[in-house]
Amino acid sequence: MMLQRRDLLKAGGAVIVGFAFDALAPRWARSSPQRAGAAPRGDDSKLIDPAEVDSFLAFHADGTVTVYTGKVDVGTGLRIAVAQMAAEELGIPASRITIVDGDTGRCPDQGGTGGSTGLTRGGAEVRQAAATARQALVALAAAKLNRAPGELAIAGGEIRASSGDGVTIASLVGDRRLQLKMDAKAPLRSPSSYVTVGQPLPRPDVPAKCSGRHVYVHDFTLPGMLHARVIRPPAIGATLVSVDESSVRAIPDVTIVRAASFLAVVAPDEWAAVRAAATLNATWTEPQTLPEHVFAKGAAAKTCSATYFWPFQSHASLGPSCAVADVRADGTATVWSASQGTHGLRGNLSKVFGIPQEKLRVVFLDGSGSYGTNGGDHAAADAVLISKTIGAPVRVQWSRQDETGWDPKGPQQLIDVRAGMDARGAIVGWTTDMWLPAQAPGARALLAADAAGLAQEHGQGAGAITQNGDPPYDVANARVLVHWTKKAPLQLSNLRAPGKIANVFAVESFTDELAAAAATDAVAFRLARLTDPRAIDAITRCAERFGWDARPSPRRAAGSGGLLRGRGIAYMRYKQAENYVATAMEVASCRR
Repeated sequence: MMLQRRDLLKAGGAVIVGFAFDALAPRWARSSPQRAGAAPRGDDSKLIDPAEVDSFLAFHADGTVTVYTGKVDVGTGLRIAVAQMAAEELGIPASRITIVDGDTGRCPDQGGTGGSTGLTRGGAEVRQAAATARQALVALAAAKLNRAPGELAIAGGEIRASSGDGVTIASLVGDRRLQLKMDAKAPLRSPSSYVTVGQPLPRPDVPAKCSGRHVYVHDFTLPGMLHARVIRPPAIGATLVSVDESSVRAIPDVTIVRAASFLAVVAPDEWAAVRAAATLNATWTEPQTLPEHVFAKGAAAKTCSATYFWPFQSHASLGPSCAVADVRADGTATVWSASQGTHGLRGNLSKVFGIPQEKLRVVFLDGSGSYGTNGGDHAAADAVLISKTIGAPVRVQWSRQDETGWDPKGPQQLIDVRAGMDARGAIVGWTTDMWLPAQAPGARALLAADAAGLAQEHGQGAGAITQNGDPPYDVANARVLVHWTKKAPLQLSNLRAPGKIANVFAVESFTDELAAAAATDAVAFRLARLTDPRAIDAITRCAERFGWDARPSPRRAAGSGGLLRGRGIAYMRYKQAENYVATAMEVASCRR
């Protein structure tokens, strides 16, 4: 029956296939999420090359521009920021720009969206493409107007001479490809001339999100799409022994999908799939409890020492993970996912399920939160496996129990810090020992592939979890040593600035310990051990705005009985190489 439904869909011509869009398709086909999987018009795979300007930009006859970026907007405002960067270089209003993000069939591979590279790499490459295009457009206009390029200015979508003669960008290249190589030396506009970048423009996605019209991946539907629920074992490592198919016989139109220890139920109606998942009787091997995760710690016999512990953390996104997949009999496949790295996910799915990358397309749709790589990639693998098995488009929605139980976790960290100071309060030695779960090489292991016994590159990725483990302050001798544990009991993933939250907390908390030991105000202690003028400025300005008054320890508020007031300050430079942050806080508590 599944195959018959597929045949009907094929005959109706409504099924989405996994090829690239025409870069110059009508604007409505690019900007509407409901049309994200519309049938392609030709093979433009040659355009998806980061060396080609046409991979990033498409100019249309109505004066609008489409910008393609492999980076995705996970609620960070990347779409409006990239639009502003492109608009500034092209001399057109940002309102005329439509952003297409994270569609592997239409966008260049700019790497995953993480490590704060959305703008520093993704936006910068789009900006350089726009600068290259502007340079070429001015040259075209100069030839048409019989003017020197230096006599022309580009603004408002037009290229004009001071005399008033001009030509629109749309009339020069509208709906035609530029066929330009990226020029790394194409001059960028001076920040002093910016009219768009830096302006508080509204985000294009907010109105639809506020009115309930925005299409999240959870809302996305296809004709004939079925609903699936994956049934997980009672514990990590348990394997499937048997399934009692008769236990769901009372629920109409339920299909059971089993591949080794992968088990799922599929139904035309989502509630039927939910009921079937709760009703299906399955027998698993004896549950294995999680191994005790014990860290060995070295002795600390220094002037000051402290230990800081950061537990495993679930991403716990606002909505559980979801994905839709359509794997077709002709070998093509399309996946709709909220993945932060759609090109990487395509490569991983291609290897695991044997689908050539050129026949596999991953389309980004907004999810309900990310906070790092949650279970979204795993839900995509679930959907691909089920769709490939039954031959129909499938939507997989995780439950809240799935999400908190099976999403990859932010890594557990234990941090030992020891330091010594001389009689003048100078830090003469600082040692940090970190115990962190090992990060194996290769792609992140997909749960569906594990359960189904499919070959894959097993791996764990939690990001650069050692960063900011070293103190930013002047230290005569400093050592940061990482002890990698051989095996983590839970699968790992990057969780918001991976590692750095715990590391900065440990470093800054321990700096306060040293300041207290030296009987020195926390701000003065830090400033005396910094030479970077921007770091000094960040802390100084923060303390001034906060109204910091020097005192090395908490004090009881006058006339407040048992109320204690304490003030604290912290500083960090992200990755010790990027932005500077200082923060201060006052906390009041009742002493019992």
